[in-house]
Amino acid sequence: MTHASPNTAHDHGAHPVHQHGADHDADGQAEILDLDAEVLAEHIASITAWLPVKADPRHIVDLGCGTGAGTFALLKRFPHAEVTAVDTSAGHLHRLLEKARTAGLADRVHIVQADLDAAWPDLATPDLVWASASMHHMANPDDTLRRVHDTLTPGGLFAVVELAGFPRFLPEDAPEGRPGLEERCHAALDRHHAEHVPYRGADWGSELTATGFAIEAERTITVNIGPPHTEAVGRYALNSLRRMRGSVAQALAAEDLTALDELLDTDSPHSVLRRDDLTVRTERTVWAARRT
Repeated sequence: MTHASPNTAHDHGAHPVHQHGADHDADGQAEILDLDAEVLAEHIASITAWLPVKADPRHIVDLGCGTGAGTFALLKRFPHAEVTAVDTSAGHLHRLLEKARTAGLADRVHIVQADLDAAWPDLATPDLVWASASMHHMANPDDTLRRVHDTLTPGGLFAVVELAGFPRFLPEDAPEGRPGLEERCHAALDRHHAEHVPYRGADWGSELTATGFAIEAERTITVNIGPPHTEAVGRYALNSLRRMRGSVAQALAAEDLTALDELLDTDSPHSVLRRDDLTVRTERTVWAARRT
């Protein structure tokens, strides 16, 4: 959505899932966002079901919608609502709209291409604003929080979903010969994000309160999927680790980089796609804040 590192879809900071930005990597990022939605569909649905709405919203805004994981979960959860999906990426928005048409939901989805750091679009007065893994990419999140507060209808709800970090996939003793590789990659990624994604890991509860929101509820969702795992999990791991490599390659020892490249080589017998011990492990924290 803003000026995030190109390896930050999850950031999913890289957690590839949610860098809502440049189209130069739109296809690769869109695939990760779609896989994130598929693999974590149950967890996303549990978040939307948990939201402390006072009445079913009729107008929802999805800030930094990507390819629509939140948009479609919200449409399912609130069958009488319409969603305005906002992103900087024309490619992501086009993909989202095509999904909506295929699902027969195009009349309930409106897309807005906008860089929220540059200019705030006219979003009317929504009952619910949803921002999943997008707030930490804002150049000036305080300004975004104020704008969301002023945009919401009085009594409206703002749901901020943030990731604990890039998901983990490998056992601690993997891969053979370089055990602990994934943890060393994560340590390098954390250092990268400390420099390039300064708002990742921010205390959004205190930020929301300072803006004038009343925190109505907070929840952390723990994800631990598999094994056994689906084919989608293998592709999710492959694409996620590929994106992580772009941020950590220069910080890794040569032996670690070689081992990582073997995992990413789909023709190698050591490819991550050939492992039967993959899991998806991560956390997401949700803040539900009301405009009083």
